[in-house]
Amino acid sequence: MMLRVLLRKEILLEMRSREILVSMITFGAAVVLLYAFSFRPSPEILRQFAPGLLWTVVLFVSVLALHRSHSLEKEFDAFSLTLSAPVDRSTLFLSKWFGNFLMLLISQVILLPLFFLFLQLPFPSMPGAFIGLLILVDLGISSAGSLLSGAVMRARVNEFLLPLLLFPMVTPLMISAVKSTAAVMESQPFSQWKLWLQLIVSFIIVFGLVGYLIYDHVCEE
Repeated sequence: MMLRVLLRKEILLEMRSREILVSMITFGAAVVLLYAFSFRPSPEILRQFAPGLLWTVVLFVSVLALHRSHSLEKEFDAFSLTLSAPVDRSTLFLSKWFGNFLMLLISQVILLPLFFLFLQLPFPSMPGAFIGLLILVDLGISSAGSLLSGAVMRARVNEFLLPLLLFPMVTPLMISAVKSTAAVMESQPFSQWKLWLQLIVSFIIVFGLVGYLIYDHVCEE
């Protein structure tokens, strides 16, 4: 019940300001256009680079959502007021996690068609596997990012610290995402990229559990 209330608060806060979604979509579209006008290789070479380009866009866009999810509440010390409420800190982490996940997923609904359209790439022939992969990797980025965003929220240069800490942390996830996406786009059998999917799921479980267990200490001053 409390998780639903907190998640509703996260969504309403964004719907009223629209700062996060607008900035994510604008920045992501700019990066996609930059890719489209900068790279003019053969279609075969572009397909090889497409998974890496896709997840680079997603990672850059996710930083905006992860940073703003805590910085908005930092104003007027609203986050401290939330902490003083009778709310379990683990539930607060879950609300941040799923709130950031939703923002990332909504932005991808708009950015992915632009990505495939401007780069003139065919949509993967295994759409179910591709969409499922997107959801899992988004969960992984959001879990690690929500934990880090809460940890650096009160730092003076938190907008610089977050990407500096996040990018190395999610490197295993990004490698697995690129390898899995490449396999899906090439319609490879599941047995050939099963290991990468297992690494993605393991990443989600580890950082989800770590965030759930230690967020009480992370969000303290």
